[in-house]
Amino acid sequence: MRTKSPLPPANSTRRRIRPGLAAAAVAMSGLLALTACGSNSSSNDSSTTSGGGGGGGGNGTVGVILPETATSARWESFDKPLLQNALRSAGFDADVQNAQGDVQKFSSLADGMIAKGVKVLVIASINSEVGGAVAAKAKKAGIPTIDYDRLNLGGSSDYYVSFDNVKVGELQGTALAGALKDKQGAEVVEIEGAPTDNNATLFHQGQLKVLQPLYDSGALKLVRSQAIDDWNNQKGGTTFEQILTGNGGKVDGVVAANDGLAGAVITVLKKNGLNGKVPVTGQDATADGLKAVLRGDQFMTVFKPIKEEAENAAKLAVALAKGDTAAADALAQGVSQDPKGKRDVKSVLLQPQTVLRADVKKVTDAGFVKASDLCTGDVKAACTELGIS
Repeated sequence: MRTKSPLPPANSTRRRIRPGLAAAAVAMSGLLALTACGSNSSSNDSSTTSGGGGGGGGNGTVGVILPETATSARWESFDKPLLQNALRSAGFDADVQNAQGDVQKFSSLADGMIAKGVKVLVIASINSEVGGAVAAKAKKAGIPTIDYDRLNLGGSSDYYVSFDNVKVGELQGTALAGALKDKQGAEVVEIEGAPTDNNATLFHQGQLKVLQPLYDSGALKLVRSQAIDDWNNQKGGTTFEQILTGNGGKVDGVVAANDGLAGAVITVLKKNGLNGKVPVTGQDATADGLKAVLRGDQFMTVFKPIKEEAENAAKLAVALAKGDTAAADALAQGVSQDPKGKRDVKSVLLQPQTVLRADVKKVTDAGFVKASDLCTGDVKAACTELGIS
């Protein structure tokens, strides 16, 4: 039996959610359209966009730096327009740019926004190092910063907006445990996200809250847990194939951290005639992931309504731009621990949702994925069966 290769301890962290968070999250929903943290189709436009063309602008500019498009098209397809619309509706211009995975470009974009005098800087960082450095520069210039989607460990942002990412992992672990409950000693492989992404660490923590007791008792057997640099799907598929081969072609369940990695795993399972026989988790409720769930190749995904994430980040930015810290604190009623910086960060932590085959309609009903885009080809019959139209 191979031993588990955990994600680096430097990234590990824990969160606790204050009691008022759930009510605050509910009270703040309802402004935009939705998405999730994975690969949906997108143009790779990363140009500067402000709120011109009829609306916004009178109260100043909020800067937003997004991380990349290579592994996740959510940033350009969803976060960008959602943040723009929310900020413009509040009377602000939105300067939204994408660093395309380049840390030097990320820093340069920040320098430009700081020089421009943005009221607030929203940071969806590539890694904690560049995110923390940018936050420090902004703080020196008197500009408030918000960590968006990813907490910058060792950083200085006073606020953080994301999902309860430990809960995401718990949902994945719970689903897999349920799928394998009648198979004593079922062999499990974990294909995790990038070790430099604090969210990946939190997903893994949540998974282990459910699965570690089952590994310890022998109800499940962990073959190997492997983090995948840069969330690279190709690397994920290759790594999984090597693990599968090394384990004599045996696997009973796979924890895949998101839909992209799940798709890479499923490709390998298909080559070995195992797709549909081995439950695979996912995350993001992408169109491809949902199709795989409808086919039965993927057991579940996790839906994270980014509408709420973008909306709350915009509301928080508006409060800070107006100097209203009381309003900002009323929004950020959760708290996230930054162990590297030895600090607590005021947070908005939103709730993710499990999506099994029977739940796919909830995602289309919410408008995240259009039924017309989803219900094509070999999943059309499944859509009809489930009333998705």
